[in-house]
Amino acid sequence: MSSQHYIPPLNYGMIEEDLYRSGQPNELNFPFLEKLGLKTVVWLAPEEPNQRFLDFIYDQDIQLNHLGVISSLNAWDPITEEAVLEALEIILNPDNYPMIIMCNAGRHRTGTVVGCLRKLQRWNLTAIFEEYRRYAGPKVRLLNEQFIELFDTDLVRRPLNHPNWL
Repeated sequence: MSSQHYIPPLNYGMIEEDLYRSGQPNELNFPFLEKLGLKTVVWLAPEEPNQRFLDFIYDQDIQLNHLGVISSLNAWDPITEEAVLEALEIILNPDNYPMIIMCNAGRHRTGTVVGCLRKLQRWNLTAIFEEYRRYAGPKVRLLNEQFIELFDTDLVRRPLNHPNWL
């Protein structure tokens, strides 16, 4: 009898019910991700996920939304407003759940999108930045915090059929 170990990916966290965040997983994380029963991956890094993860997504019949291509190739640039709006459109559609939002380390791009989502949920900025910093660790980027602070939630289209936590 072998005991299965479930190891979450780097910077894994639950945002809301059936909505998760993390960095790019490796093979050790696949059994854990399988347990989540994911329907959708929102991938925010400019480069493609690695081939093993792409194979996992394909094998599990998970929809991959690669939004990093509309962000800057310079890893230090904040994610674009266009990418955040596109990500939020996918996130606000409950038909896409269970879902995970990812970038390479699950810190900056993912943290910025989650921060904008929290702003949409009317969290106060102190709480939003506390959550962002918890995942960013010592690598906090003030440009990302500024982006979240200045993000205009009126630009987000709220679907009639949105998650009940919005």
